[in-house]
Amino acid sequence: MDEQPEAAGAGRPLDRRAELSEFLRSRRARLKPEDVGLPDFGRHRRVPGLRREELAQLAGVSVAYYTRLEQGNGRNVSAEVLDSIARALRLTDAEHAHLTHLAKPKAHKKKPAARQQQVRVALRQLLDSMEGVPAYVAGRRSEILAWNRMAAAVFGDWSKLPPAERNWARLVFLHPEYRDLFIDWEQKAIDIVCALRMDAGCYPDDARLSALVGELSVKSEEFRRLWATHDVKEKSHGVKRLHHPLVGDLALHYEGFRLTDGSDQSLVTYHAEPGSPSAQSLRLLASWGTDAAQAVPA
Repeated sequence: MDEQPEAAGAGRPLDRRAELSEFLRSRRARLKPEDVGLPDFGRHRRVPGLRREELAQLAGVSVAYYTRLEQGNGRNVSAEVLDSIARALRLTDAEHAHLTHLAKPKAHKKKPAARQQQVRVALRQLLDSMEGVPAYVAGRRSEILAWNRMAAAVFGDWSKLPPAERNWARLVFLHPEYRDLFIDWEQKAIDIVCALRMDAGCYPDDARLSALVGELSVKSEEFRRLWATHDVKEKSHGVKRLHHPLVGDLALHYEGFRLTDGSDQSLVTYHAEPGSPSAQSLRLLASWGTDAAQAVPA
């Protein structure tokens, strides 16, 4: 099973300067003076978190310089200054990378807006050979590009959806049945928004991503709330807990393998602890074949 999403509606590119400004403000607002070893004299603070002056002091730059950067002017900022600001803000590796992408965007070769992401034939063959292992290939903008029979048995028959709907962000925020499927729906939603934020930092001129963000912002209050946090992170492994309509609760370990061919695609696999009830349930789903896929609405 391997069909690529059709082009989404055109949207305005994200404003990189505004993204940089809001990201820095949000990271500064979450820090308190005592978090970074500065004295707090108990005076009323007009803004939450650190003041610009305090952050500039920690980073070793002038207040005027930092103010220009926080206003979205990252022109000619050096990697060393960004490193200092990242340390002062206590940024994670993912946040540091996001800051760098926003302040010093890389030039990307422009591609036709309607071009679909392609999955290599050998990769599709690998998916089909992974019997008993739910697996799929995800691309930019949280698009689901290809999947195997077991992924359909666990997550639903995506082939029944219009290509543009084969997208994790749309499924989680706009399809109510996925609230029932993911036991910790909130965490799944957070993970998706954080990944979209990373995409936005790398590709601020991606009109299709902008259109997706605009659509979700209009249709989902939860998405608007999470998008406004400006949180970014990368998760390559963990545990997802699902409530499957046929076999009940599943605890599945997932592993995400980013491809190194420049395609911005990842192979994501799921497995259960050997000998666990979840492993037995996966075997049961595998034996039911296509009937299991029909049980999960998509």
